[in-house]
Amino acid sequence: MFSKEFWRRRSLRVRDDKRTKAAELTLRESLFPLCLVTILFFLWGFSYGLLDTLNKHFQNTLDITRARSSGLQVAYFGAYPLASLGHAAWILRHFSYRAVFIWGLFLYGLGALLAIPAIIHHSFAGFCICIFIIGNGLGSLETAANPYITVCGPPKYADVRINISQAFNGIGTVVAPVLGSYVFFVFDDEVALRNVQWVYLAIACFVFLLAGVFFLSDIPEITDADMAFQAEETHAGEDQDQPFIKQYRLFHAAFAQFCYTGAQIAIASYFINYVTETRADTDSSLGSKFLAGAQAAFAIGRFGGAAAMHFVKARKVFAVFLGLCVVFCIPAITERGNTGMSMLYVVLFFESICFPTIVALGMRGLGRHTKRGSGWIVGGVFGGACVPPLMGAVADMHGTATAVVVPLVFLAVAWSYAFAVNFVPWYRNTVDAFSETEIGVETGNGGEGGVLEEKVGDVEKGRVSDEQKPVSAGIEKV
Repeated sequence: MFSKEFWRRRSLRVRDDKRTKAAELTLRESLFPLCLVTILFFLWGFSYGLLDTLNKHFQNTLDITRARSSGLQVAYFGAYPLASLGHAAWILRHFSYRAVFIWGLFLYGLGALLAIPAIIHHSFAGFCICIFIIGNGLGSLETAANPYITVCGPPKYADVRINISQAFNGIGTVVAPVLGSYVFFVFDDEVALRNVQWVYLAIACFVFLLAGVFFLSDIPEITDADMAFQAEETHAGEDQDQPFIKQYRLFHAAFAQFCYTGAQIAIASYFINYVTETRADTDSSLGSKFLAGAQAAFAIGRFGGAAAMHFVKARKVFAVFLGLCVVFCIPAITERGNTGMSMLYVVLFFESICFPTIVALGMRGLGRHTKRGSGWIVGGVFGGACVPPLMGAVADMHGTATAVVVPLVFLAVAWSYAFAVNFVPWYRNTVDAFSETEIGVETGNGGEGGVLEEKVGDVEKGRVSDEQKPVSAGIEKV
């Protein structure tokens, strides 16, 4: 079992200048790695949903202001650019996707374990430090997982793949508030804090186990050379020979991600505050259940948006969904009670596909810059550290409902990217080139449709030279 071949296949280093055929995977060949990586989306959805619930919980138990409680969001999302533009990006470019998955899970588990003594000593600052470590882990996972889902499989289905995977992220955000409503708010403070400890211990055990699974699994590795080939074949890589600093569409996507993510996090972070302030007879426990319902609308929106992308181009679905977020934020500012809360439900529904679609559209045509570019788009999550404190400060002065104007402004600015990919030819043509390619998708002879294993099969059947074979074990079957 532990032969030389076994350890060779466990290598975490892959040469980026070698073609591996992994960018030409068919749907069936990409199914296992996609399912494995999708588990990660649930993990950070759960962690994010838990964070929103803890935000209100710490306001209650530690008697801190809404602005100060946003320190959790600052610590969590402030770690993202450090990971996506720093250590995780370096590991991704010099080693492999699998190495980043294992590294991110290790940091996630470490932060979860260290959170336990911070909770025992009622140290909000200590807990924020632990959340910062967890944020580095999750930022690492997102740096690798989002682009991996996008490029692993036929390019024309990239938007659908990432939205389906992100839908499991939405399921995680539903489970966490429901759990929080039963283990945090229905007990006295001491019991609730003890329950938080057990939650983080369970998280640590699970993620360390999952890291072991990734180490033992053979998943395809997509190199820069693969992505350069894909961009050339789709005729969307006219800019990949330009220096990275001139990838202007990428930087616009990253800016839109910053604005959108900041608005999304701000709304979710203060959702419980919103309903407890504006709806009569609503305590924190009931507010947490309402948040779970809103996150369920978010998850449903992702499945619905992914289905819509089978029939309508992703860029059009994105423009409509993000535009409606702006529209429905406005009455949430002026209305109260069930009406105002319902408007936020609708906003979360339409927020659903925005983050993953910005990732998918922003990465198109980057070619050899794909790995580096993905770090910038994921780094846009830093908006989640900037916008919630602004909203919290306005909420402390004027109330949470009025403070919704803050995310409204950022959503409107983010819509500039949706406008560009739909109405500016330089953006639109590159996006559409990937939607029309048949790489990884072919039909059988004699009129029989289906997905064939024609691409990576050449590697597996030995029809390539030794120097053309991938360095990693990603293409080899177990």
